[in-house]
Amino acid sequence: MSASPLNAYQEVEKATLSGRDLESTVLMRAAMRLMDIKNNWDTPERETKLDEALRYNQRVWTFFQAELLDAENPLPAEIKRNLLSLSGFVDKRTFDVMAFPAADKLDILISINKNIAAGLRGNAP
Repeated sequence: MSASPLNAYQEVEKATLSGRDLESTVLMRAAMRLMDIKNNWDTPERETKLDEALRYNQRVWTFFQAELLDAENPLPAEIKRNLLSLSGFVDKRTFDVMAFPAADKLDILISINKNIAAGLRGNAP
């Protein structure tokens, strides 16, 4: 049993969401964490929260990279190449923000996550 109601909810959510819904939810969660940092840039705990949010986003994209490189992945080759290229950009931007933090550098990471999440839900812009 989970230690908190939030953990219990998250466990049920993981067990009931489809693959695409789960991926969309995880991307939106990463985007929201980054948006929270951006909107509260001047808080004393920014450095710690920024590091946590960037590492979470990086883990999400590392998972996608592994899935895209799996020979059994059913996506068309062109889509896989495009998403791998995008994930390379996400990696570079993440490392740039880690080395030289600036709130406006988060915008593109937030936008990418939100747009990919929307596409996974079937309502891309």
